[in-house]
Amino acid sequence: MEQEVLVLDGGPLSGPQVVAVARSKCSVDIGPVAIDLMQSAQDVVHAVATSGKATYGINTGFGALSTTRIDHDKLTELQMNILRSHAAGVGEPLDEEIVRGMMVLLAASLCRGMSGSRPEVAQRLAEMLNKGVTPVVPSRGSVGASGDLAPLAHLALVLCGEGEAMYGEQTMAGKDAMGEAGITPISPIEKEGLALINGTHMMASIASLALADIAILCEAAVTSTAMAIDAAKATDTFLDQRLHLARVQSGQQTVASTLRAHLKGSTIMESHKEGDHRVQDPYSFRCSPQVLGASIEAIARITGVIAAELGAVTDNPLVFIADQEIVSGGNFHGMPLAIAMDELRIALCHIAGIAERRMEWILSARCTYNDLPPFNSKETGLESGLMITQYAAAACCAEMRTLSMPASVSNISTSGGIEDYNSMGATAGLMLRQSVNLCRSVIAIELLIGCEALDHHRPLHSGDNVEHMYKVIRKVVPVRDFDRSPSPDIAAIEAILR
Repeated sequence: MEQEVLVLDGGPLSGPQVVAVARSKCSVDIGPVAIDLMQSAQDVVHAVATSGKATYGINTGFGALSTTRIDHDKLTELQMNILRSHAAGVGEPLDEEIVRGMMVLLAASLCRGMSGSRPEVAQRLAEMLNKGVTPVVPSRGSVGASGDLAPLAHLALVLCGEGEAMYGEQTMAGKDAMGEAGITPISPIEKEGLALINGTHMMASIASLALADIAILCEAAVTSTAMAIDAAKATDTFLDQRLHLARVQSGQQTVASTLRAHLKGSTIMESHKEGDHRVQDPYSFRCSPQVLGASIEAIARITGVIAAELGAVTDNPLVFIADQEIVSGGNFHGMPLAIAMDELRIALCHIAGIAERRMEWILSARCTYNDLPPFNSKETGLESGLMITQYAAAACCAEMRTLSMPASVSNISTSGGIEDYNSMGATAGLMLRQSVNLCRSVIAIELLIGCEALDHHRPLHSGDNVEHMYKVIRKVVPVRDFDRSPSPDIAAIEAILR
């Protein structure tokens, strides 16, 4: 049962909770504990602001301008100016789900009572989520340090009755969207403007959504591997449990165990146990537990890094209520997420890359023991069958390899050199999103090829789990009796994998 209301109470969020708000439009409420925390923190900020003590983000300029003191009567203007000036994003807008993820992550962070904003700021964000007001946020502009400044500034402007937003499937001025939804914009007071933009919420939103997609892809990739093993009439000696216990790699062991389970009861496998002259198959089959296991293990480790970020406060400076102090630091730096998302793209490269090698082996009919026709064609020569699907997979893999270059090492200094080592985490996230989509296409193609191969092997059948996937696919992709465009079939399988 899906969560109907997410109550933000100052605690951490989980990835599924972010996804529920971002994709399933789960409602959001602000709990009483969070309200008390936020009010207490704001009291500390207000006391500092009225004291006249120089404190970053409250009565100073920002970034390279932090040495400039701001008069007390201009502190509210200062907070609004930072939102307007920092809304400098370019490029196509972020998808709605990413922005909604940003909004709930921002609200949750404010609710932890370390940013110094009033309760009504988080409450307005929740109201925007619940009523479907989604800021239009350009996709480029963040360098992943000092938070996702530009994207969050575009988001925050709508909260303040400016900027641009989507409401009721229409794009309009932020003021109009808030008015039609019956939401009163806020006027940021001391520290609130900075609190709204000094966080890793764009990066964390993209990472959370990507992990949800990757979990499905990992499961599908293991299933498509099992299907390919039977499609190619590969031997299963490489799945011997003793081999994998000797390697002592948990990811490898898990994948091997899952493949054995998927292939249990396969009559295809039994049909060539005797008299098969092959000693071992290509790496793309024989080493699939090692490759997929390493990738899945890396993804599991990275999931922990991202989970920690969902409970973090990435604002600057932070308010420590118990000590009545405000402390400046660098929690906004996106390097933990940047490196994590760089690693995810590498892992996805291997998941897709080894799948493409298997499909090329199957389609090219190089194995003389297997009686599959070249390219799964019904009438070889007259028909090309699924020849070009491997081309499409190869194109996807080539792009994924380009995207696998680490963004986190591409530092560019900003803000007059005071922000001199940035994470480029937002770039890593946008690249990850592309990689996820490309990997989904590759796995969909391997499943399509596998289903066609299983049809050729009938009346023999694969293991129950493989046959279950076959039936799911055949509900939306009919058997190929003649050449037709594979693109709609691939798209239909991709939809299953979402």
